[in-house]
Amino acid sequence: MVAASSPVPTFNPMSPDEYCQQKAARSGSSFYYAFRFLEPDRRRAITALYAFCREVDDVVDDCREPAVARTKLDWWREEIAHLFDGDPRHPITRALAPHLAPFDLSREYFEEIIDGMQMDLDYDAYPDFATLSLYCYRVASVVGLLSARIFGYADRRTLKYAHDLGMALQLTNILRDVHEDAVRGRVYIPLDELERFGVKAEEFRGNITREAHQALFAFQAQRARDYYARAEAQLPEQDRPAQRPGLIMAAIYRTLLDEIERDGFRILEHRVRLTPLRKLWIAWRASRAVRKGR
Repeated sequence: MVAASSPVPTFNPMSPDEYCQQKAARSGSSFYYAFRFLEPDRRRAITALYAFCREVDDVVDDCREPAVARTKLDWWREEIAHLFDGDPRHPITRALAPHLAPFDLSREYFEEIIDGMQMDLDYDAYPDFATLSLYCYRVASVVGLLSARIFGYADRRTLKYAHDLGMALQLTNILRDVHEDAVRGRVYIPLDELERFGVKAEEFRGNITREAHQALFAFQAQRARDYYARAEAQLPEQDRPAQRPGLIMAAIYRTLLDEIERDGFRILEHRVRLTPLRKLWIAWRASRAVRKGR
């Protein structure tokens, strides 16, 4: 139980920033391609934020005992309190500390992210979209709001953009990972929508695609597209250059959504991926479009 309640490494030769960089690089996430275009201070801040999200997400994914996971999440709540009291102990919170004031990063948002991770311990399936929306807000939209502050903005409408983009990205993740999540005993597509389309949750653990699955997944994809469109419409022109990393993420994930649809929504049969080279190309093209004001 000592290890469960104290996730701080006893010895770590890396600096806090190096720890976060390694955590981010090891994940292989598309976020890496968006971070490349940031100036150093903002890149260090967003990398530390991303490392924090990965760390608390791993608590839930890697702990087989829910009680141990809850203990670790409670430790992280205490650590966030230490961070905002000026006494961070973990490499990630030490890396975050210099960025709290310059980027106006709110304590409540970090606590919301942890609350979102705890929802994975409280729910193995979500009864309706209202409940799922709260989960998506906590684990994705809140991250988007923190990220928007790090990237910089002048118009508060940009925060609405960040909220909806976070929803869109999370809904895309849910669709991409529906089979893997089901194998781990979790279903994120709302149960009332499964019933509406005549699909049973246990079918997600199999590798057969029925027309009912395709119809259900197409409905989920359209919801994600609606959030992407709403986010894009709400981003003020003056903030587009600063918010370029989010626009890069949107371009990568929209392409992933296109590939899932082009593949006939056969996501139970195999995982749809974009190659690193293609992600880099999409990132470069999206960045170029922002520079040209498109």
